[in-house]
Amino acid sequence: MKADINYLKEEFFRKFGDRVKDPVIFYSPGRVNLIGEHTDYNGGFVFPCALDFGTSLVARKIEKPEIRLSSLNFPGDIVIPVNSVYTPLLGSWTNYPVGVINEFAKKGIPAPGLELLFYGDIPNGAGLSSSASIEMVMAVALNELTASRLETMELVKMGQKAENHFVGMNCGIMDQFAVAFGRKDHAINLNCDTLEYKYAPLQLGSRRLIITNTNKRRGLTDSKYNERRAECEKAVELISSHRKISNLSELTVSDLWLLDKCIPDEVVRKRAKHVITENARTLNAITALEKNDIKTFGRLMNESHDSLCTDYEVTGVELDTLVYEGRRLPGVIGTRMTGAGFGGCTVSVIEGEHADAFIEKLGAVYTQKTGLTADFYLPGIGDGARRIS
Repeated sequence: MKADINYLKEEFFRKFGDRVKDPVIFYSPGRVNLIGEHTDYNGGFVFPCALDFGTSLVARKIEKPEIRLSSLNFPGDIVIPVNSVYTPLLGSWTNYPVGVINEFAKKGIPAPGLELLFYGDIPNGAGLSSSASIEMVMAVALNELTASRLETMELVKMGQKAENHFVGMNCGIMDQFAVAFGRKDHAINLNCDTLEYKYAPLQLGSRRLIITNTNKRRGLTDSKYNERRAECEKAVELISSHRKISNLSELTVSDLWLLDKCIPDEVVRKRAKHVITENARTLNAITALEKNDIKTFGRLMNESHDSLCTDYEVTGVELDTLVYEGRRLPGVIGTRMTGAGFGGCTVSVIEGEHADAFIEKLGAVYTQKTGLTADFYLPGIGDGARRIS
């Protein structure tokens, strides 16, 4: 849900002054991944969709060779000089947009002097890609403000590089891709190895998509996310001694015997098993949705969470409480963690008539068992990053 344009402009003028020259406004959504978790950096399939809430950026070029960054979500304004190389600031939210500015500079596209005001309504640290949303709104804005005419796919790759190398989060490409290429009322069937994709209508009928936030914050750079990626790379290395592969998603469930043969470490074996079986689940889930077989789609969502819990070990008490208590409630077709895990959100498909009771009952039992208060969202499925004014 985009913030009101007049409100954003007024806040921009209050921050930066000069009401004569109008700014331009850009918008980039958050995303939720319906199934296909931790497969993107393993060259597998994912099935995300863009949401109808995200990040707005009010931007204006200025003559002075400096970049002024401000946010309505975080305190403290930051001013940096326009440069050919930029350096991260420890723990600062500005690393996400500045990382993108740095990627443009590396391509020989220097930023002009800029005034930038960000506002987001994606819960930070919830696993709904607030970071990718910031990166892609910055990329789309800078692409237009510099008249660079870079293709959207190139902007996506630049956003991923910014997060990998500038922020230090070794993520795959799914988040930036879904945020940039989102289409209203559609999910995206994306092959993260080839970047081939196609849109799939998300036709749930009377059913509702509900996102539940554990409100357990997690910082991915400081979490075990990078450790999981390293474990998958180790599995590829060990399996390649028997059969040469470049990523785990080249294997199918009929190849699971290779794990026992090639990987002596039980933990690394479990990580590889999750990726291989999750890739198969994702393809089966997409096929089920195409056939309007929502029951099978939901079952595969449930199996996805079970694997993320037992084999990939990225769930935790809060996510597991939401999922396993949620499955006990009437009308729940499927529910699973979404995003990197270690906190963040679940995504559930619920029969519409049971949605209100689901929220009320699950919220109560979650607080009883964890002491935390969950937030619930009933999102729409929106379009990707773009200029809006």
